[in-house]
Amino acid sequence: MTTPATTSPRTAVLYRMVTDQHVCPWGLRAKDLLRRRGYAVEDHLLTTREEIDVFKAAHGVATTPQAFIDGQRIGGYDDLRRHFGLRVRDPKALTYTPVIAVFAVAALMAMAATYAMSGQVFTVHAFQWFIAFSMCALGMLKLRDIDTFSTMFLGYDLLAQRWPPYARLYPFAEVGGGVLMIAGTLTWLSAPVALFIGGVGAVSVFKAVYVDKRALKCACVGGDSNVPLGFVSLVENLMMVAMAVWMLVQAGPGDRTRRGRWARARRPGCAGRTRRPRQPAPRSRPIARAGSGARRRRW
Repeated sequence: MTTPATTSPRTAVLYRMVTDQHVCPWGLRAKDLLRRRGYAVEDHLLTTREEIDVFKAAHGVATTPQAFIDGQRIGGYDDLRRHFGLRVRDPKALTYTPVIAVFAVAALMAMAATYAMSGQVFTVHAFQWFIAFSMCALGMLKLRDIDTFSTMFLGYDLLAQRWPPYARLYPFAEVGGGVLMIAGTLTWLSAPVALFIGGVGAVSVFKAVYVDKRALKCACVGGDSNVPLGFVSLVENLMMVAMAVWMLVQAGPGDRTRRGRWARARRPGCAGRTRRPRQPAPRSRPIARAGSGARRRRW
């Protein structure tokens, strides 16, 4: 009886930087990619600056890590991906991924908050919270680097081009309006703020994209993103306008000075209200009455 011959795993040699001050993340990713492709990795660590400089000079390379397969140098992590026929991300490519991520997380947060309040998921309040959470998240991303944001924002916003300080005020107005919407208070302030910044933004995007036919990047997630200015940016501003109009129409006179439309969710008869159990009536104390030699009590 013959046994099938066992094939030894393919071997790859990897040189990567691991020092006291820095562990190269691309080296770790290259090692993981080689292992997932079925290679036994012969891992060589470059632990000092002298070893790194000597290795670079010997192989005529400027960066590490460097991978070798069958004695042939493949290169770094991106070169390995190309070698295996995998897609390599272009850091300059335009993408809607940041906006999609913000909207997806905001939608999940809105549905979770609505479920916690009323036991339901798809409600009008959920959509209102979705807009509010999105405004806060987008404003927070702009505030990470307000100078870079304002520079990109000045490229297409009509009001900011006429009054440049508006570019620096915009993130604060966006976050403030979103926080007030979440709190359900000061509707007379939060709704006009959302209506104003959303309206100006929608007109600015429409003019830049559909009238002037300009190819620009959107500053909606900060000034260092590669999100294209286009239909998604226009829809974002129009949704803000629609929500602001709905809040102003639905809010009653009392709501504009107190907690707003959302406060009604906690009023009697609304979903999500927990009724307090009825307390039994207190029992009266026994009253002692004088009798003929005996003490009688009645309740």
